[in-house]
Amino acid sequence: MIKVLKPGLSTSVQDLGRFGYRNIGVPVSGAMDSISANLANVLLNNQINSAVLEITMLGPQLQFFTSTNIAITGAEMSPKLNSVTVKNNKVISVKKGDILSFGVLKKGLRSYLAVKGGILTENVLNSRCNYRSLTKNEHIQEGTILHIQNNCSNVKTSLGALHQQKHFYDTDCLNVFEGPDLELFTGDEKKQLLSTNYTISNQINRMGYRLLTKVVPHTKSILTSPVLPGTVQLMPLGNPIILMKDAQTTGGYPRIFQLTEKSIAILAQKKPGEIIKFQLQPKF
Repeated sequence: MIKVLKPGLSTSVQDLGRFGYRNIGVPVSGAMDSISANLANVLLNNQINSAVLEITMLGPQLQFFTSTNIAITGAEMSPKLNSVTVKNNKVISVKKGDILSFGVLKKGLRSYLAVKGGILTENVLNSRCNYRSLTKNEHIQEGTILHIQNNCSNVKTSLGALHQQKHFYDTDCLNVFEGPDLELFTGDEKKQLLSTNYTISNQINRMGYRLLTKVVPHTKSILTSPVLPGTVQLMPLGNPIILMKDAQTTGGYPRIFQLTEKSIAILAQKKPGEIIKFQLQPKF
């Protein structure tokens, strides 16, 4: 098991998501940066849907009460095992009594911690994702005990480490597909939406990213319609809001674009004040 000595800012348990319940208003949830979460599980030969810890901006302090292997991916948060620096994107052996901590955020916004066999928290509606009103807590709490498989430190993995020259999220370009309501806008308005550089506001969380830049103010409205993680809605003042993994299931603002899964992961690593732009992908 793992004991949470310090919870960090908003550390939560996430897997690939909670599917099949949107008809009753339950969000998909799941790792905001699914690429990094999946990589952490691949490094350990875990099942792809094994639950991991999603660590945002300020990391937790964790004590292990069993030997195991772990992998840390995504943002660079200066992780240390017993005060000794460890690296991202490699398999790390942990012994009983070891303490894992995180320090200065150097790059990105969200790290992912995978443990051999996955985090074995309560399974609710076929997922272990933390989500308010469904699970006991929205985030892990100080003193929480996270159950994991015992004595997994000698399990062989197919990858010892992964060396990358460049982070996949080192780009300001988000690939998008045309949304169902983009046709409400003129050709010139569409060009504006696609040629503008947008500044990320400080209103960002697992529900959505609000952009500061106002481009096309409008009075257009739609009937309340389905939305998905990655849906870009255009607010009446002309600034977009991008829905993320814990977003609602319906919305009433024009859906101008839909982010790809990779673009959602890229955006999940962006901080307030950073710049993004949209790149429209061809229709199939």
